[in-house]
Amino acid sequence: MTSSESGTYKRRSVTELRSLIWLALPIIAAQMSHTLLGFVDAAMAGRVSAVDLAAVALGNAFWVPTFLFLTGVLMIVTSKVAAANGSGHLDDAGSLVRQGAWLGLSIGCLSALFLCSVEPIMHWMEVEPQLIPITVDYLIAVAIGFPAVALFQALRGLTDGMSQTKPTMLIGFLGLALNVPANYVLVYGKLGLPAMGAVGCGVATALVMWFMLGCMLVYLKRSPRYAVTGLFAHFEWPRWPQQRHLLGLGLPIGMALFAETSMFCVIALLIGGLGAIVVAGHQIAMNFSSLTFMVPFSLGLAITVRVGHNLGLNGARAGLFAAKMGLAVALVFACIAAGLMLGLAEWIPLLYTNNPEVIALATQLFFYAALYQFSDAIQVACAGALRGYQDTRLPMVLTMTAYWAIGLPSGYVLGLTDLLGPARGPVGFWQGLIIGLTAAAVFLSVRLAHVSAERKRRQPWGIAGKLR
Repeated sequence: MTSSESGTYKRRSVTELRSLIWLALPIIAAQMSHTLLGFVDAAMAGRVSAVDLAAVALGNAFWVPTFLFLTGVLMIVTSKVAAANGSGHLDDAGSLVRQGAWLGLSIGCLSALFLCSVEPIMHWMEVEPQLIPITVDYLIAVAIGFPAVALFQALRGLTDGMSQTKPTMLIGFLGLALNVPANYVLVYGKLGLPAMGAVGCGVATALVMWFMLGCMLVYLKRSPRYAVTGLFAHFEWPRWPQQRHLLGLGLPIGMALFAETSMFCVIALLIGGLGAIVVAGHQIAMNFSSLTFMVPFSLGLAITVRVGHNLGLNGARAGLFAAKMGLAVALVFACIAAGLMLGLAEWIPLLYTNNPEVIALATQLFFYAALYQFSDAIQVACAGALRGYQDTRLPMVLTMTAYWAIGLPSGYVLGLTDLLGPARGPVGFWQGLIIGLTAAAVFLSVRLAHVSAERKRRQPWGIAGKLR
């Protein structure tokens, strides 16, 4: 490489890195605000009792994977809008988002019905009986907000796809600002209301979901930036060909995210039979690691936008370059997150509880949470790049294989059986998580290399290259 080529490469790297980070930062802030809703729920419920904290933990094990499933399905709206923006066809985005909203409403209602029907699953998984009624009531409360949050995610696809990520960030923090006092009032029984404990957390979460949808609708209606899309130009009923197309591309994304997060759900349920102390300790480590996961997850969303935009504008080489930069940033963050978890493992549990047994278990689990940051960052970044290429079906199969055929069985064998030595309880399940996430990272890395090479052969230039 000549000095001129080296200088060009450095300038491209700086430009792409700047674009990725400025796109990702508001997404990270928005996702952190969503995840902090769960943090606030866990922290406030933990101050009531270990049983309330365990009930929120089990409830989160159901509704968080369901939320990420519908988020994943609707990510295809972001990818499509990003491609339209890169190729100069934003006038098509209005119809696309309207159809995405119908798809989101359908999935949100079905998700709510599912959350209201999980009690038999908990009995089948032999969850401790005292936890079941509180968990069921908590989930019913959260379910009321699911049609709203699904519509919000569909509308978010327009703003994120146009690289306008600050609105989602601001609305997310407004929701968090509402969640904290709502939790305080409903959980502890203030302003003349009865103390609802864990169930109050669910009611507050549902209120926030509807509030955020209202904020997004008002913003899109009033902002002139989105007038070119014609989003509110006219009413549009669901169109089956478009619905089938969006669902065909989005469902594998949702299933892939669900495969990963539902693995955590099943682990929480399997651990549920070991008692409230074990569930609470597991929940603290899982809840905090979920906070850190929002950074690579948000980077994955930004990578989807950058790859899709670059493919439409500058072709396959630019798309791959964006994917590589995103992967590098994700790995840098993984190093930082792992170091913080190892250094603060004894202090983080104090944010949730003062129970010494729970604190001791959570501290032990943070070691394993630190280890899986690296494989998690790689698989999330590669998945985001593959969404930008609109390659969704095979990645779904690969991730489901990694999590359900490799990770979860490994965790079950290590955690609850004596096949490989004495049963290790929750530690064994966290070791299984590391195995499954590492397998996913390897599988998706190989798939990304194949897809990028194939796209380079078939579509080397984007619209900018054709104009030249």
